[in-house]
Amino acid sequence: MRNFYLHIYQKQQEMQDMPSNKRIASWAMGVIHLLFPERAALGFPNVEAVQHAFEEAEAELLELLLKTKACSHCDNHRVSKEFFMDLPKIYETMHTDAQAIMNGDPAARSLREVIRTYPGFMAICVYRMAHQLWKAGIPLIPRILTEYAHSKTGIDIHPGARIGEYLYIDHGTGLVIGETCIIGDHVKLYQGVTLGALSVEKSMTDTQRHPIIEDHVIIYAGATILGGKTVIGHHSVIGGNVWLTSSIEPYTTVYHQPNSKFVYAEGDS
Repeated sequence: MRNFYLHIYQKQQEMQDMPSNKRIASWAMGVIHLLFPERAALGFPNVEAVQHAFEEAEAELLELLLKTKACSHCDNHRVSKEFFMDLPKIYETMHTDAQAIMNGDPAARSLREVIRTYPGFMAICVYRMAHQLWKAGIPLIPRILTEYAHSKTGIDIHPGARIGEYLYIDHGTGLVIGETCIIGDHVKLYQGVTLGALSVEKSMTDTQRHPIIEDHVIIYAGATILGGKTVIGHHSVIGGNVWLTSSIEPYTTVYHQPNSKFVYAEGDS
């Protein structure tokens, strides 16, 4: 047992400077609350106070990076500075996502409602931030962020996925978007959709394993689309529970055809 205790102690020593997942997630949600006061009105007295809040968030990101041993090889000062330089563009893209939900969901009464209450919007916002850090080569933290969103919303978006503007996620529970997935603009995804790999062999780590979804595609609940060579052409509609492992041309509609027949006894309705 002594060797076991020693092993655990040594691991603790290695990880003692690693910020907790909770603190990393708290930083991200703090930035989202700054961007969208609809989610948490912070009551700034003037524009200088807003600027100071963002500067503090930048300093906190730098601190998180400096304390993360896996980031020891990164140019942490450059990454934190460039992240916040790029934040206005990220913010604009987040707004397109909110607008897509507002335009596409008859139940949405206002952008304020979408921003404050829709789990799909929250998951997209966290992904957008995580993806920016992923592109900068930051290890671990992007996955911590998207897994936090996954735990809160049931929506699993890998930070390495490349997603265009105006992403519409309706409901979203059970949605999975894999690491090498490429999604165009104005795409609609419903709950239970899987954009996954056809094979999960470790040797495929650096290859295109997940599908390409072109612009203006709608994928309904429970559909599964697999494979790095699978391309869903623009303006296509994929029906619920469809299983696809091959490409389809633009403007194609694909429906699931059940093989079973339902028989109702007399008196059933």
